[in-house]
Amino acid sequence: MAILVHRYESPDRFVAGTVGQPGERTFFLQAREGNRITSVVVEKQQVSVLAEHLDRVLNEVLRRSGAVTDVPPPQKTPDDTGPLDAPITEEFRVGTMTIAWDPSISKIVIELFSNVDDDDSEVDSELPAAGTAAPEGSEEVDADEVFVVKITASYARNFVARAQALIAAGRPPCPFCLQPLDPDGHVCPRANGYRRPLF
Repeated sequence: MAILVHRYESPDRFVAGTVGQPGERTFFLQAREGNRITSVVVEKQQVSVLAEHLDRVLNEVLRRSGAVTDVPPPQKTPDDTGPLDAPITEEFRVGTMTIAWDPSISKIVIELFSNVDDDDSEVDSELPAAGTAAPEGSEEVDADEVFVVKITASYARNFVARAQALIAAGRPPCPFCLQPLDPDGHVCPRANGYRRPLF
């Protein structure tokens, strides 16, 4: 069966964003090139893992190239803080993610595969060795659709900064159990199911 590919060789924009209030947010990864927009749904943890692995790949590329490759240092604040582009139409829910550095074009290649309907499907973020070619077609992944985005190292650093800010903007953690606090209150498992004041 043929896989439907959403390919962005040089996107005008590639960002993580959310729709909804903290505690009820839906996370999206979205790319735009001209008038074409692709949005896929991800879990909060997937955004965090993607940002962490992008940073790790970029640091490894810089280390292996002896600082010859143009990889900027990590950013603290993102350049792009705007909302997701409308219309936000979910193409699919992401299952497996792969990341690789393609030295022939000096870009990070991100592949996001649709979630398959197995009982044992897991989120798998693979980290190929830096300096290897893009993983397109190199492994068989059981998916109906794939979202392929190629971005520069500087754009990847900006993506990481925005993703980290997005994760940090969620609900604050409980100081006792570290689970997210709801606006309506929190039944802390460390209090044996009883509500207790935070301070």
